[in-house]
Amino acid sequence: MKKIISLLLATVMIFGVTLSVSAAPLSDGLDAIRAEFQKGVGPETDGYAIDYRYFSPAEENDDTKYPLLIFLHGMGDGRNEETPLNSHLVANFASDEFQARFGEGAFIMLPRSLEEKGLFWPYQLIAPLKAAIDDFIAVNGANIDLSRIYIGGYSVGGKMTLVMTIAFPEMFAAALPICPAWSPTSDMIEYIADMPIWLTSATTDPLVTYYFGVANTWNRLAKVTNVPEKCRFTTLTRCCYPDGKIAMSAHHSWIAVQSDMFSSDNGDYPHSRIVDGLGNEVKLEYPNGVISWLMQHTSDYDGTATTGTGNITKDTNISSIISYENFLDFFTVLFNGIKLMFSFL
Repeated sequence: MKKIISLLLATVMIFGVTLSVSAAPLSDGLDAIRAEFQKGVGPETDGYAIDYRYFSPAEENDDTKYPLLIFLHGMGDGRNEETPLNSHLVANFASDEFQARFGEGAFIMLPRSLEEKGLFWPYQLIAPLKAAIDDFIAVNGANIDLSRIYIGGYSVGGKMTLVMTIAFPEMFAAALPICPAWSPTSDMIEYIADMPIWLTSATTDPLVTYYFGVANTWNRLAKVTNVPEKCRFTTLTRCCYPDGKIAMSAHHSWIAVQSDMFSSDNGDYPHSRIVDGLGNEVKLEYPNGVISWLMQHTSDYDGTATTGTGNITKDTNISSIISYENFLDFFTVLFNGIKLMFSFL
Protein backbone atom coordinates (compact mmCIF):
# COMPACT_ATOMS: atom_id res chain seq x y z
CA MET A 1 0.00 0.00 0.00
CA LYS A 2 2.80 2.40 0.90
CA LYS A 3 4.42 1.66 -2.45
CA ILE A 4 1.19 2.54 -4.30
CA ILE A 5 0.83 5.82 -2.42
CA SER A 6 4.46 6.68 -3.17
CA LEU A 7 3.91 6.03 -6.86
CA LEU A 8 0.82 8.25 -6.87
CA LEU A 9 2.68 11.08 -5.17
CA ALA A 10 5.56 10.72 -7.63
CA THR A 11 3.09 10.99 -10.51
CA VAL A 12 1.69 14.20 -9.07
CA MET A 13 5.15 15.75 -8.69
CA ILE A 14 6.39 14.71 -12.13
CA PHE A 15 3.34 15.40 -14.29
CA GLY A 16 1.75 18.23 -12.37
CA VAL A 17 -1.51 16.34 -11.80
CA THR A 18 -3.83 18.30 -9.53
CA LEU A 19 -5.37 16.46 -6.60
CA SER A 20 -8.70 17.86 -5.48
CA VAL A 21 -9.09 19.01 -1.89
CA SER A 22 -11.99 20.31 0.14
CA ALA A 23 -12.12 23.73 1.72
CA ALA A 24 -12.15 24.27 5.48
CA PRO A 25 -14.29 26.83 7.35
CA LEU A 26 -12.77 29.98 8.83
CA SER A 27 -13.68 28.66 12.28
CA ASP A 28 -11.13 25.85 11.83
CA GLY A 29 -8.35 28.44 11.76
CA LEU A 30 -5.76 29.43 9.19
CA ASP A 31 -3.53 26.38 9.71
CA ALA A 32 -6.40 24.04 8.76
CA ILE A 33 -7.11 26.06 5.62
CA ARG A 34 -3.42 26.25 4.69
CA ALA A 35 -3.23 22.44 4.93
CA GLU A 36 -5.56 22.25 1.91
CA PHE A 37 -2.96 23.88 -0.37
CA GLN A 38 -0.62 21.89 -2.57
CA LYS A 39 2.81 22.51 -4.10
CA GLY A 40 3.58 23.30 -7.71
CA VAL A 41 6.39 24.68 -9.84
CA GLY A 42 6.41 26.27 -13.27
CA PRO A 43 8.75 25.43 -16.15
CA GLU A 44 12.22 26.95 -16.19
CA THR A 45 12.11 30.12 -18.28
CA ASP A 46 15.04 32.47 -18.83
CA GLY A 47 16.91 30.60 -16.11
CA TYR A 48 14.19 30.75 -13.43
CA ALA A 49 11.37 28.44 -12.36
CA ILE A 50 8.60 29.92 -10.19
CA ASP A 51 7.33 27.67 -7.42
CA TYR A 52 3.89 28.23 -5.92
CA ARG A 53 1.22 26.97 -3.56
CA TYR A 54 -2.28 26.42 -4.88
CA PHE A 55 -5.76 25.42 -3.83
CA SER A 56 -8.00 23.42 -6.15
CA PRO A 57 -11.80 23.28 -5.74
CA ALA A 58 -12.13 20.58 -8.41
CA GLU A 59 -13.32 17.11 -7.46
CA GLU A 60 -12.54 13.85 -9.26
CA ASN A 61 -14.38 13.60 -12.61
CA ASP A 62 -15.47 17.22 -12.15
CA ASP A 63 -16.25 19.17 -15.32
CA THR A 64 -17.09 22.45 -13.55
CA LYS A 65 -15.27 25.58 -14.73
CA TYR A 66 -13.86 27.58 -11.81
CA PRO A 67 -12.28 31.05 -11.69
CA LEU A 68 -8.57 31.42 -10.96
CA LEU A 69 -7.23 34.02 -8.54
CA ILE A 70 -3.46 34.62 -8.65
CA PHE A 71 -2.16 36.48 -5.59
CA LEU A 72 1.37 37.88 -5.36
CA HIS A 73 3.19 38.43 -2.05
CA GLY A 74 5.25 41.42 -0.97
CA MET A 75 8.93 41.76 -0.08
CA GLY A 76 10.06 39.34 2.62
CA ASP A 77 7.10 36.99 2.16
CA GLY A 78 8.87 34.98 -0.54
CA ARG A 79 11.97 34.07 1.46
CA ASN A 80 11.12 30.35 1.32
CA GLU A 81 8.53 28.09 -0.26
CA GLU A 82 6.15 28.30 2.70
CA THR A 83 5.99 32.06 3.36
CA PRO A 84 3.66 33.16 0.51
CA LEU A 85 0.96 30.95 2.02
CA ASN A 86 1.80 31.35 5.70
CA SER A 87 2.06 35.15 5.65
CA HIS A 88 -0.98 37.17 6.72
CA LEU A 89 -4.54 36.12 5.77
CA VAL A 90 -4.24 35.08 2.12
CA ALA A 91 -5.39 31.53 2.97
CA ASN A 92 -8.83 33.02 3.69
CA PHE A 93 -9.55 32.87 -0.05
CA ALA A 94 -9.62 29.05 0.21
CA SER A 95 -11.99 28.93 3.19
CA ASP A 96 -15.52 27.54 2.86
CA GLU A 97 -17.01 30.99 3.28
CA PHE A 98 -14.83 32.76 0.72
CA GLN A 99 -15.05 29.89 -1.77
CA ALA A 100 -18.84 30.16 -1.65
CA ARG A 101 -18.57 33.82 -2.65
CA PHE A 102 -16.83 32.72 -5.86
CA GLY A 103 -19.97 30.75 -6.69
CA GLU A 104 -18.95 27.10 -6.78
CA GLY A 105 -15.37 27.82 -5.70
CA ALA A 106 -12.12 29.06 -7.23
CA PHE A 107 -8.53 28.03 -7.82
CA ILE A 108 -6.12 30.06 -5.69
CA MET A 109 -2.52 30.30 -6.92
CA LEU A 110 0.25 31.86 -4.80
CA PRO A 111 3.45 32.23 -6.87
CA ARG A 112 6.72 33.02 -5.12
CA SER A 113 9.38 35.52 -6.10
CA LEU A 114 12.82 33.93 -5.71
CA GLU A 115 13.98 36.13 -2.84
CA GLU A 116 16.87 33.83 -1.93
CA LYS A 117 18.35 34.98 -5.26
CA GLY A 118 17.78 38.62 -4.35
CA LEU A 119 14.77 38.86 -6.67
CA PHE A 120 11.73 40.82 -5.49
CA TRP A 121 9.37 40.57 -8.47
CA PRO A 122 11.77 42.30 -10.90
CA TYR A 123 11.66 42.45 -14.69
CA GLN A 124 13.57 39.13 -14.90
CA LEU A 125 10.62 37.23 -13.40
CA ILE A 126 7.89 38.49 -15.74
CA ALA A 127 8.40 35.71 -18.31
CA PRO A 128 8.95 32.95 -15.69
CA LEU A 129 5.81 34.02 -13.82
CA LYS A 130 3.78 34.06 -17.03
CA ALA A 131 5.16 30.61 -17.89
CA ALA A 132 4.13 29.27 -14.47
CA ILE A 133 0.60 30.65 -14.90
CA ASP A 134 0.33 29.28 -18.45
CA ASP A 135 1.53 25.88 -17.26
CA PHE A 136 -0.94 25.86 -14.36
CA ILE A 137 -3.76 26.68 -16.76
CA ALA A 138 -2.63 23.94 -19.15
CA VAL A 139 -2.59 21.32 -16.38
CA ASN A 140 -5.94 22.40 -14.96
CA GLY A 141 -7.50 23.66 -18.17
CA ALA A 142 -10.49 21.33 -17.98
CA ASN A 143 -11.60 23.07 -14.80
CA ILE A 144 -10.50 26.71 -15.25
CA ASP A 145 -12.89 29.35 -16.53
CA LEU A 146 -10.55 31.22 -18.86
CA SER A 147 -12.84 34.25 -18.86
CA ARG A 148 -12.41 34.62 -15.08
CA ILE A 149 -8.68 34.85 -14.39
CA TYR A 150 -7.93 37.48 -11.75
CA ILE A 151 -4.69 38.78 -10.28
CA GLY A 152 -3.84 40.70 -7.13
CA GLY A 153 -0.94 41.36 -4.83
CA TYR A 154 0.56 43.72 -2.29
CA SER A 155 3.62 45.99 -2.10
CA VAL A 156 6.13 44.65 -4.66
CA GLY A 157 3.46 42.05 -5.43
CA GLY A 158 1.10 44.96 -6.07
CA LYS A 159 3.71 46.35 -8.42
CA MET A 160 3.92 42.98 -10.18
CA THR A 161 0.12 42.89 -10.38
CA LEU A 162 0.19 46.12 -12.39
CA VAL A 163 3.18 44.90 -14.41
CA MET A 164 1.45 41.65 -15.39
CA THR A 165 -1.85 43.30 -16.28
CA ILE A 166 -0.07 45.90 -18.42
CA ALA A 167 2.17 43.26 -20.02
CA PHE A 168 -0.69 40.82 -20.73
CA PRO A 169 -4.01 42.71 -20.51
CA GLU A 170 -5.84 40.09 -22.57
CA MET A 171 -5.35 37.45 -19.85
CA PHE A 172 -6.92 39.11 -16.80
CA ALA A 173 -10.57 39.97 -16.24
CA ALA A 174 -9.87 42.26 -13.23
CA ALA A 175 -7.03 43.13 -10.85
CA LEU A 176 -6.41 43.98 -7.19
CA PRO A 177 -3.18 45.99 -6.79
CA ILE A 178 -2.65 46.77 -3.09
CA CYS A 179 -0.20 49.50 -1.99
CA PRO A 180 1.66 48.86 -5.26
CA ALA A 181 5.36 49.76 -5.17
CA TRP A 182 5.18 51.26 -8.66
CA SER A 183 3.28 54.20 -10.13
CA PRO A 184 2.97 53.59 -13.88
CA THR A 185 2.70 56.44 -16.36
CA SER A 186 -0.53 57.25 -18.16
CA ASP A 187 0.87 55.62 -21.31
CA MET A 188 1.35 52.37 -19.38
CA ILE A 189 -2.10 52.57 -17.81
CA GLU A 190 -3.60 52.91 -21.30
CA TYR A 191 -2.95 49.17 -21.75
CA ILE A 192 -5.45 48.41 -18.96
CA ALA A 193 -8.00 51.10 -19.83
CA ASP A 194 -10.68 48.42 -20.35
CA MET A 195 -9.87 46.43 -17.22
CA PRO A 196 -11.68 46.86 -13.88
CA ILE A 197 -9.07 47.73 -11.24
CA TRP A 198 -9.54 47.87 -7.45
CA LEU A 199 -6.71 49.78 -5.77
CA THR A 200 -6.22 49.74 -2.00
CA SER A 201 -3.83 51.80 0.12
CA ALA A 202 -3.43 53.43 3.53
CA THR A 203 -2.84 57.15 4.03
CA THR A 204 -0.26 56.39 6.74
CA ASP A 205 1.72 53.83 4.71
CA PRO A 206 5.41 54.38 5.65
CA LEU A 207 6.85 52.48 2.66
CA VAL A 208 4.66 53.14 -0.37
CA THR A 209 3.50 56.74 -0.22
CA TYR A 210 -0.24 57.18 -0.54
CA TYR A 211 -0.29 60.88 -1.35
CA PHE A 212 2.43 61.02 -4.00
CA GLY A 213 2.33 57.42 -5.25
CA VAL A 214 -0.82 55.32 -5.05
CA ALA A 215 -3.26 58.26 -5.16
CA ASN A 216 -1.40 59.53 -8.23
CA THR A 217 -1.80 56.10 -9.86
CA TRP A 218 -5.52 56.24 -9.09
CA ASN A 219 -5.84 59.74 -10.58
CA ARG A 220 -4.18 58.58 -13.78
CA LEU A 221 -6.36 55.47 -13.93
CA ALA A 222 -9.54 57.50 -13.36
CA LYS A 223 -8.63 59.76 -16.30
CA VAL A 224 -7.69 56.95 -18.67
CA THR A 225 -10.11 54.11 -17.86
CA ASN A 226 -13.01 53.28 -20.15
CA VAL A 227 -14.82 51.59 -17.26
CA PRO A 228 -14.75 54.14 -14.40
CA GLU A 229 -17.95 52.80 -12.86
CA LYS A 230 -16.28 49.38 -12.48
CA CYS A 231 -13.06 50.64 -10.87
CA ARG A 232 -12.63 51.02 -7.11
CA PHE A 233 -10.23 52.76 -4.74
CA THR A 234 -10.19 51.87 -1.04
CA THR A 235 -8.50 54.37 1.25
CA LEU A 236 -7.64 53.24 4.77
CA THR A 237 -6.91 55.92 7.36
CA ARG A 238 -5.63 53.20 9.70
CA CYS A 239 -4.41 49.69 8.94
CA CYS A 240 -6.15 47.15 11.10
CA TYR A 241 -7.68 43.70 11.27
CA PRO A 242 -11.40 43.08 10.71
CA ASP A 243 -12.02 43.35 14.47
CA GLY A 244 -10.43 46.80 14.56
CA LYS A 245 -7.16 45.67 16.13
CA ILE A 246 -4.32 47.78 14.73
CA ALA A 247 -2.02 45.95 12.33
CA MET A 248 1.70 45.59 12.98
CA SER A 249 2.45 48.11 10.21
CA ALA A 250 0.52 50.84 8.40
CA HIS A 251 1.84 49.20 5.23
CA HIS A 252 -0.39 46.15 5.75
CA SER A 253 -3.43 47.38 3.85
CA TRP A 254 -3.73 43.98 2.17
CA ILE A 255 -5.33 42.60 5.35
CA ALA A 256 -8.53 44.42 4.33
CA VAL A 257 -8.57 42.76 0.89
CA GLN A 258 -7.74 39.36 2.37
CA SER A 259 -10.77 39.87 4.64
CA ASP A 260 -12.99 40.59 1.61
CA MET A 261 -13.32 44.22 2.83
CA PHE A 262 -15.70 43.36 5.70
CA SER A 263 -15.35 43.79 9.46
CA SER A 264 -15.62 40.86 11.89
CA ASP A 265 -19.34 41.58 12.31
CA ASN A 266 -19.85 41.72 8.50
CA GLY A 267 -20.11 45.51 8.39
CA ASP A 268 -17.97 48.22 6.80
CA TYR A 269 -14.26 47.55 7.10
CA PRO A 270 -12.78 49.70 9.90
CA HIS A 271 -11.31 53.07 8.88
CA SER A 272 -12.06 52.58 5.17
CA ARG A 273 -13.67 54.57 2.39
CA ILE A 274 -14.34 53.26 -1.12
CA VAL A 275 -14.98 55.31 -4.27
CA ASP A 276 -15.42 54.39 -7.92
CA GLY A 277 -13.69 55.94 -10.91
CA LEU A 278 -16.38 58.61 -11.13
CA GLY A 279 -15.73 59.74 -7.57
CA ASN A 280 -18.92 58.21 -6.18
CA GLU A 281 -18.75 56.63 -2.74
CA VAL A 282 -19.32 52.86 -2.78
CA LYS A 283 -21.04 51.01 0.06
CA LEU A 284 -20.61 47.26 0.29
CA GLU A 285 -23.41 44.99 1.48
CA TYR A 286 -22.35 41.69 3.03
CA PRO A 287 -21.43 39.25 1.58
CA ASN A 288 -20.81 41.15 -1.66
CA GLY A 289 -17.26 42.42 -1.19
CA VAL A 290 -14.06 42.14 -3.19
CA ILE A 291 -14.74 38.58 -4.35
CA SER A 292 -18.23 39.40 -5.59
CA TRP A 293 -16.78 42.41 -7.43
CA LEU A 294 -14.22 40.16 -9.14
CA MET A 295 -16.92 37.73 -10.20
CA GLN A 296 -18.84 40.48 -12.00
CA HIS A 297 -16.05 40.79 -14.55
CA THR A 298 -15.01 38.54 -17.42
CA SER A 299 -12.56 38.69 -20.32
CA ASP A 300 -12.36 37.16 -23.81
CA TYR A 301 -9.13 35.32 -23.02
CA ASP A 302 -8.86 32.05 -24.96
CA GLY A 303 -6.02 30.43 -23.04
CA THR A 304 -3.33 30.94 -25.67
CA ALA A 305 0.07 30.71 -23.98
CA THR A 306 2.61 33.40 -24.83
CA THR A 307 6.30 33.93 -24.21
CA GLY A 308 8.32 37.03 -23.45
CA THR A 309 7.33 40.07 -21.41
CA GLY A 310 4.44 41.43 -23.45
CA ASN A 311 4.02 45.21 -23.32
CA ILE A 312 6.80 45.63 -20.75
CA THR A 313 10.37 46.02 -22.04
CA LYS A 314 13.76 46.18 -20.35
CA ASP A 315 13.61 49.94 -20.74
CA THR A 316 10.31 50.22 -18.87
CA ASN A 317 10.81 51.75 -15.43
CA ILE A 318 8.91 49.44 -13.06
CA SER A 319 10.55 50.61 -9.85
CA SER A 320 9.36 54.21 -9.33
CA ILE A 321 6.91 54.59 -6.45
CA ILE A 322 6.63 58.28 -7.30
CA SER A 323 6.57 59.05 -11.02
CA TYR A 324 5.93 62.09 -13.16
CA GLU A 325 5.80 62.32 -16.92
CA ASN A 326 7.20 65.80 -17.50
CA PHE A 327 8.10 69.02 -15.67
CA LEU A 328 4.47 70.17 -15.45
CA ASP A 329 3.32 66.76 -14.26
CA PHE A 330 5.89 66.91 -11.44
CA PHE A 331 4.18 69.99 -9.99
CA THR A 332 0.74 68.45 -10.60
CA VAL A 333 1.72 65.34 -8.62
CA LEU A 334 3.23 67.51 -5.89
CA PHE A 335 0.22 69.84 -5.67
CA ASN A 336 -2.35 67.02 -5.69
CA GLY A 337 -0.41 65.13 -3.03
CA ILE A 338 -0.22 68.13 -0.69
CA LYS A 339 -3.89 68.95 -1.28
CA LEU A 340 -4.86 65.37 -0.46
CA MET A 341 -2.77 65.37 2.69
CA PHE A 342 -4.64 68.39 4.03
CA SER A 343 -7.98 66.79 3.17
CA PHE A 344 -7.29 64.04 5.74
CA LEU A 345 -6.26 66.42 8.52
